[in-house]
Amino acid sequence: MFPFKVAESSNGRTLPSGGNYLGSNPSSATLNRNHAIVALSGDFCYNKNNMENIIYPLASVIIVSLISLIGVLGLAINEGKLKKILLWLVSLSVGALFGDVFLHIIPEIYEQSNNLNANALLIIGGILIFFVLEKFLGWRHCHDQECQEHIRPFAFINLFGGLMHNIFDGMMIGASYLISIPIGVATTIAIILHEIPHELGDFGILVHGGLKPKKALLYNFFSACGAIAGTIVSLILGGKIAGYAQIIMPLTAGSFLYIAGSDLIPELHKEESVKKSFLQLFFILLGVGLMLLLLHFE
Repeated sequence: MFPFKVAESSNGRTLPSGGNYLGSNPSSATLNRNHAIVALSGDFCYNKNNMENIIYPLASVIIVSLISLIGVLGLAINEGKLKKILLWLVSLSVGALFGDVFLHIIPEIYEQSNNLNANALLIIGGILIFFVLEKFLGWRHCHDQECQEHIRPFAFINLFGGLMHNIFDGMMIGASYLISIPIGVATTIAIILHEIPHELGDFGILVHGGLKPKKALLYNFFSACGAIAGTIVSLILGGKIAGYAQIIMPLTAGSFLYIAGSDLIPELHKEESVKKSFLQLFFILLGVGLMLLLLHFE
């Protein structure tokens, strides 16, 4: 199905050349004690178990896509309670995004590659990609179900922007599993935590734009399925392009920094209550702590 294979080898033995090893140069790759293929040349690689390399990312992205259906909760939960829940979820996702970037993604990037300037430029590139999405495609994170500034045509512009965003999310998930399963899990959790308020906001935009709730839920789900396509693209390209994940992961770091710093934190600043501000800080630290806890599984 996917154009890659993994050689059988014992710990520390050099892999034979001539194979199509995903994301690595087979002539310079060895197996570490965890039976994960690592490239001495600095390319990110797949783990030994071929099925895990497919099942884990696809299962993760399906879960992320199903998050789009959470919009129905916006109809069932009292508006006041929903706003409180969203406030804590946004705070938690800020911590999770920052934690994933600084505790998982960036350390792994610089462990695998010593090209500091290229990695830094790619991280900046990730920030700029999401700036362009937000600025020119009309996509933006909206964490309130009533986004009064959006007129009806904007609902479909937002839907298209959301589709592009979801495709990038899927590519990030696929690329993170190219590094390791723990990195993939951490990235998936960070994406899920920021997708929950995001999808609630998108659902609200579509309903406010004139769509009936059932149709809005369906359209939002179809848009979210773009993430599945993105993951499949990553799995395929990872087998064809050496260093693919090494390009995508710095872009992922930049996009996470942009979402947390540009979209989510300004939402938190709208709350002026001292008590709620401390609660925001608590949930941010909880998100960082969650990412810190996941380090023990790497």
